[in-house]
Amino acid sequence: MDNDLIYLDTYTLQQDMRIRLPKSILTNMSIDKGKTKLSIFLDSKNKVLVLKPETDEVESYESEN
Repeated sequence: MDNDLIYLDTYTLQQDMRIRLPKSILTNMSIDKGKTKLSIFLDSKNKVLVLKPETDEVESYESEN
């Protein structure tokens, strides 16, 4: 796991399984509300969820599995 983690905020998982992302994510990443798709990964060893903006690299990884 990367040691370059930047803490943004803490939110409670909602009843319908949604999570709210902090507004500061827009200034820390080049993503657009309502347009950018986030791929969700699980690091089961460290019990960490990772959200990454979808790219061609992610799409090719998903098609391989």
